[in-house]
Amino acid sequence: MSDRGFLFLFSVLMIVAGAAAVAYLVATGQAATVDGLFLALTALLLAAGFAMYLIYMIRRAMEPAKPAAPAPKTAAASSAAKPTAVQS
Repeated sequence: MSDRGFLFLFSVLMIVAGAAAVAYLVATGQAATVDGLFLALTALLLAAGFAMYLIYMIRRAMEPAKPAAPAPKTAAASSAAKPTAVQS
């Protein structure tokens, strides 16, 4: 698997884990405490960061491929094409 595929799957896993952690905190009532609130906010922040990276990765993959830039002319090739004046 390519590194992009691994990063995509890891990002999806981290988003799901963050959302599951928040759901667990809300379901058990721990999100009502100050510690639980900060833990839920941290999990949401982590999920949001990976979601933004995932959006960036998808948009970058959907961009059309840029054509290859032409190779720059070297000094030897450009001077060989021009005849030099002969002095007498």
